[in-house]
Amino acid sequence: MAGTIHTASRGYDVIGDIHGCGNTLAMLLEQMGYSKVNGVYQHRRRQAIFIGDIIDRGPRVREALHLVRDMVERGSARIVMGNHEYNALGYCTRARPGSGRTWLREHTPRHDRLIRETLDQFEDYPQEWNDFLDWFYTLPLFIEEDDFRAVHACWDSELIERFKREQGGACIDEEFLHASADISSFAGEVMDTLLRGTDMRLPPGMTITGRDGYVREFFRTKFWADNPRTYSDVVFQPDPLPPEVASRKLTEEERSQLITYPSDAPPVFVGHYWMDSRPAPLKHNVACVDFSAVKYGRLVAYRMDGEQELSKDKFVWVNVVRDHRDSPDYPISEDSVAR
Repeated sequence: MAGTIHTASRGYDVIGDIHGCGNTLAMLLEQMGYSKVNGVYQHRRRQAIFIGDIIDRGPRVREALHLVRDMVERGSARIVMGNHEYNALGYCTRARPGSGRTWLREHTPRHDRLIRETLDQFEDYPQEWNDFLDWFYTLPLFIEEDDFRAVHACWDSELIERFKREQGGACIDEEFLHASADISSFAGEVMDTLLRGTDMRLPPGMTITGRDGYVREFFRTKFWADNPRTYSDVVFQPDPLPPEVASRKLTEEERSQLITYPSDAPPVFVGHYWMDSRPAPLKHNVACVDFSAVKYGRLVAYRMDGEQELSKDKFVWVNVVRDHRDSPDYPISEDSVAR
């Protein structure tokens, strides 16, 4: 059984954001040598590590959730929480009386749109959805092994160490969820940083409009930049900065606010960032495995075998294409697997 393999002899396959691409996930697992045993995917010598964001946007959220949870419960996979699982908990949890809100994550048009596919697919299975919401509380925010780490968006050692001391582990509870609704609180900072990443405010009066149409006054930043000097050295998001902003020099105050990831730290894997280039490490010990699968990109995994310098040759993926045999509006996979 996969769950009985000793850690020292086991390899890991770190899998990027799935977002309801259940067929694609099955193809990727099979490409990597996983097969079903009593209905659950497993590998004789390896364990999958899901980087979060199993839900929302795609056509097979329910199927993907069942596949992933079955693997986790069997011991053939582990998982960290993504911001979409966190968002779902907030969206479906009533705020406490006197808080001035109805839900922890208010039901605005934008929030409604982000979770709509998930709620629609569970419309006939309300108890299943409630069970999955309970399961989300069991998802750790991070995984920390001797030779690698995994977190959805950003590894902040100071926040993580304080979280472990105060929470006694890697998971949140309902009390922490409620506390995190205040973004200025410690709980709010933990969830925003680890699950959404770090950001920096744009110059006064400037905004950028993302591909999703959302107008922002902040841009996402790297947590691993070495000796950055300009905004272009730290920006990390699909939407580019205007040239006049990208060339702007960082002030000493701005530089002091940046998180750094030491070059001698174990490799860390993240998702979240909608990459669209050919998979490769971001740094010798930092890799992103989110390559926009649900937007007809790639569902990507990194095959980790204890190396401390990551290699582009260890990435595998499945291309996601439109297939009219299913629906022109949703992605599924064809036989377009590549290494």
